[in-house]
Amino acid sequence: MGRGCFFLAMRFLAITSVFGSLSIDPCASIAGKKWVLPSEARACLSAAPVDPDVKANVIEVVNKTLAFHTSVNYQIQAPPPYDKDVHEDLKADLARISQQRYASDFDLHLDLYRSFKRVNDGHCGVYNYCYDSLYVTYLPIPLVLLTDAHGTQNVHIAPEAFKVASAEFGEEMQFWEDALPGDLNGKLSSLSGAKVLLINEQDPYLAINNNALTTGGYQSFSTRQNSFFASYHRGPKGWDYAMGNFAQQTHPLVDSVTLTVLRINSSVTDRSRFGSASKNFTDLESYRENNCRATETTNGNNLYSVDFLASEEPESIAYFQQQPSVNPREAREHAMNVILDGTPLSDIALPEELHPTMPPLNESYSVAQFYLLDDKVTGVLALGSFSANNFTAFGLSLLNGLQELKARGATRLVVDVTNNGGGYICIAHWLHRIIIGPKSTTEPQAGLDTTIRASPLAQLIAEKISDGGDPDELLYYNPTQWRNGSHLPFSEPREWFAPTVKIINGHKDAFSARHVCELLFAFQRMIMQITMSKRDGVKTVVVGGKQGVPQQYCGTVGGQSTGFSTIDTEIKSTGLKDHELAPPDFLTNSVQGITWRLGFGIDDEDEPEEWQDHPADLNFELTFDNVNDPVAIWSGVAKKVFPSTTLFRVQGL
Repeated sequence: MGRGCFFLAMRFLAITSVFGSLSIDPCASIAGKKWVLPSEARACLSAAPVDPDVKANVIEVVNKTLAFHTSVNYQIQAPPPYDKDVHEDLKADLARISQQRYASDFDLHLDLYRSFKRVNDGHCGVYNYCYDSLYVTYLPIPLVLLTDAHGTQNVHIAPEAFKVASAEFGEEMQFWEDALPGDLNGKLSSLSGAKVLLINEQDPYLAINNNALTTGGYQSFSTRQNSFFASYHRGPKGWDYAMGNFAQQTHPLVDSVTLTVLRINSSVTDRSRFGSASKNFTDLESYRENNCRATETTNGNNLYSVDFLASEEPESIAYFQQQPSVNPREAREHAMNVILDGTPLSDIALPEELHPTMPPLNESYSVAQFYLLDDKVTGVLALGSFSANNFTAFGLSLLNGLQELKARGATRLVVDVTNNGGGYICIAHWLHRIIIGPKSTTEPQAGLDTTIRASPLAQLIAEKISDGGDPDELLYYNPTQWRNGSHLPFSEPREWFAPTVKIINGHKDAFSARHVCELLFAFQRMIMQITMSKRDGVKTVVVGGKQGVPQQYCGTVGGQSTGFSTIDTEIKSTGLKDHELAPPDFLTNSVQGITWRLGFGIDDEDEPEEWQDHPADLNFELTFDNVNDPVAIWSGVAKKVFPSTTLFRVQGL
């Protein structure tokens, strides 16, 4: 295949599974079509004007729920090293949005969505099933950042792009084959691996950095840069492929992209489709009715109401959580810290030839897969999430798998948490404990002390519970769930939530007493990598990343994340829903995520770990030989990181 520069213009499509026959409005015109253009989807989403009452409702709910978001005043201006990355005043944003006029309800939502994305906190966001991933927009050209033999980095179309797209998009590939210009027409496969010289006639890093300004989710600029590119993920059923933010987008806002590429016999693919949680419609009215109204899971419940029956349905927030589906009851019983995003976790398949060739150990379970590399001394735990459908089986598999690796001769361990969006807090603690063993960093807890924002309404909830308002000990604000900083029960029920006032960025704020989890519930948590790195000397590696840009191994740090519906349940169950500080129920099919607890730091024990530095020990660069190939990456990392005398301990119960 010859080499040369080509201008490659690719169009986006959106796929739906809707039905209908009328064409009286933009939504009716796409009903019944499997594939639509982004412009057509955008016209449907933009057809509804702003309802002033609904707008006021959303802003009031979000505003009052922010009182429970522990990071809100810190995010007005984060300290170094995140001072250039996080500087958003959400309260000021909401005041501005409440006064601003919008051409459509979709435009209103986009402003709200993007404002929260700018705090770069994957636990904090406002999402709406009416718009976010109603149509997921794909390009057929996932990109990767590769280093050549001379150490030079360039953006490329992923070598595996055509295989990924062909398997996922099937017969719809013909659309993009036909759209290719000139001599490239019908030769989509020839573009895989091509060097990308320009994106929309500009340096590729302009597009990469613009994405980093809007994608949200991660405090570190380098992590947001890396989210632009394709990668892999271990899912509960197999190995998945993440298209990256260039090739997969939450909203149908872009119709086409122009690439200038150096062709080197490769492949490429792209498309957009109706979201897996989106509801079929026939016209504008049914679209709004089926997708935009609050549902039974949008708002919270009074757990002590005679009419309440514990639901087996997941909370509305679940679709946007970057984790596999979990048992709803276990999700309530075991606290979580999970990243949210407007695009659900990918289930696109990683090409078979990139799968590990060696079989996983029998002790593997769901997102936790164990392997022994060919050197017979390097064990691998590929951990796609800290959540799985069966909490108990998951925890046991981690212990059994590590013990089996040791029994087979492993003396060193690689834990691959690529695209791990979080999950059960105590699973992270448990894994830390069984890897590191009993020592001061893991006993009596493997995490950090934490604090909760003690807003006036939160204090009222705690007071109600202390006065007997939670007899069955169901609520998160119950002091029986916690221990003080000395790991002892609070002597007085009210003691644990006695507020401490602090000035943050010029704003007076109040926080609960320093506390840790009650061991039976295991609510205390900190990102496992942080405590293992800073306290136990475990090496941290970031795969990929631009040369010369400091890589942070931890994208977002929290203590415990939750959402509006959970906070609403605490409010309703303590009889405070009619209080003037309580948020009303959402009228829309919306989700609001918050960081409920913050962990105190390791380097500075008086400030949250969220704002402290987490530089990676190694930035492992990707090449044509190892990109999105888990075994090649594990083997390469092992050679660079491990000395010849590395010891591997696995602790028992």
